[in-house]
Amino acid sequence: MAAARGYQICSTSHIGDTWILDRRWKLCPRQLELSSSRRGSFVPLRKHLSVSRVDSKFNPRDGSRFFGIKVHLEEESETSEDSDQANAKVEVSKATKQPPSRISDWDLSWLPVLPHVVTAAMANFLFGYHIGIINGPLVSIAKELKFEGNTLLEGFVVSIFIVGAFVGSISGGVLSDAVGRRRTFQICAIPLVLGAALSASAGSVDAVILGRLLVGIGIGVNTALVPLYISEIAPTKYRGALGSLCQIGTCTGLIAALIFGIPAETDPHWWRTMFWVATLPGLLLIVGMQYAVESPRWLGNVGKWDDASSTIEKLWGKENVEEAIKELRNANINKEEEASWSELLTKRYFKVASIGGALFALQQFAGINGVLYFSSSNFQDAGITNSIAASAAVGFSNLAGAFVASSLMDSQGRRKLLMGSYTGMAFSIALMVSALNIPMEEQLSHTFSVVGNLTYVFTFALGAGPVTALIIPEMCSTRIRAKALAVSLCVHWVCNFAIGLLFLEFVQRFGLSAVYTSFGVVSLLSVLFTNLYIIETKGRSLEEIEKILLGSESA
Repeated sequence: MAAARGYQICSTSHIGDTWILDRRWKLCPRQLELSSSRRGSFVPLRKHLSVSRVDSKFNPRDGSRFFGIKVHLEEESETSEDSDQANAKVEVSKATKQPPSRISDWDLSWLPVLPHVVTAAMANFLFGYHIGIINGPLVSIAKELKFEGNTLLEGFVVSIFIVGAFVGSISGGVLSDAVGRRRTFQICAIPLVLGAALSASAGSVDAVILGRLLVGIGIGVNTALVPLYISEIAPTKYRGALGSLCQIGTCTGLIAALIFGIPAETDPHWWRTMFWVATLPGLLLIVGMQYAVESPRWLGNVGKWDDASSTIEKLWGKENVEEAIKELRNANINKEEEASWSELLTKRYFKVASIGGALFALQQFAGINGVLYFSSSNFQDAGITNSIAASAAVGFSNLAGAFVASSLMDSQGRRKLLMGSYTGMAFSIALMVSALNIPMEEQLSHTFSVVGNLTYVFTFALGAGPVTALIIPEMCSTRIRAKALAVSLCVHWVCNFAIGLLFLEFVQRFGLSAVYTSFGVVSLLSVLFTNLYIIETKGRSLEEIEKILLGSESA
């Protein structure tokens, strides 16, 4: 045996079955197995190991905690220093997790990022507000602008928003890659402000339609840009929780539109005030982004490494700059020019791009918009005739689910939340279908319907809503992230438009029970799809995820 040598083991947030030797031993708690990464190989050692913590240091950037440990490495006498196989023998006491003993031990690494994330989430607030702003006052708008009773024109005023969002989704990826994430926020806030002002001062239906189109373009850019930006600036450990603020922002906007729209029931001109109010968050977004940081990953991608370093220091701390820049540089070693749209169809990127589109298609065809459409009638049948109370119940269920998702995203992982969410949605659909088809006492049937409705909205907000938008930019490399997310959002808006166009037709032709059943089937298929094709991104840096995906694609 060769002489024993001292090494240091550090425990990381990486999930896997291997311990890796790369200057330091890295401890992975899943399986006591030791490997050497010299010359890129991984050779397992079958010796059981236990370790004791000597000291520790928390890394706020990715949530890992490094433990100083003394290891005695015994090598076989016939094996050279450069050998990839060795036997390790350590005698250590069992380590246990303990709560922080003093306030300085608490992890507040998310705090410097929070103002920038909240500023970005203002765009999602506008998304929710503009969805809610048109539902109640539409009758008053049609009456004042003299197109009341023209159902085709009323539907067009609502759906032109989706057409604009589709256009914005296509252009947003190109714009954010060209001028950066921060400037794109400011540029796309311009049509949000102008569109709201144009609708507020409209003297004809044409002006309202143009205003809704402009707002849709701004929202289309933002629905892709917000999760992209948050995923690129958030610490790895809190990327899920901070990313769920997208859904919370949308829910808050919906509730704000609901509350602020209460006077519209008695004041037929109140809708103009509601549109004027919508200009304020847009202006706040423009001003707020002037003080927000640029994405360090975008800065690195365009070669602005000094700016990237200063941004990382501001967001994640000075002690993490060197390691973070090293990761970004490694990810850019083989950097080519920005990916073209056609490259998304190549073998290297097609899988990730198609998974993103499939996730949004499944999200829409699982029926969230259809269930929301019939929620008011379900509440009326149950004796809740106040439309505001019914909408408030649905809105707060959505918000509650988003907050729960925020607390679980980084502890339970994206895959679990996504699968649990769709499972809950399928169960909720089963309750509503049972209320429609199974003979039971009338009040019990109404209770099943209302509970199923609220549970569906709650479970949607647990995963299908926030995780879908978050996990797509996490799974994409920096080179294609903006474009892949743009394509995925285009699929989202096309499916959204199709559901809005065909839902009532299908209900009339096949019945509500059959349509709801199809939603339940799609929800179950979504569970299967997630299990087969979605990797867990929790606790992994975007660069690490990129290596895993590119490695699996080349294998």
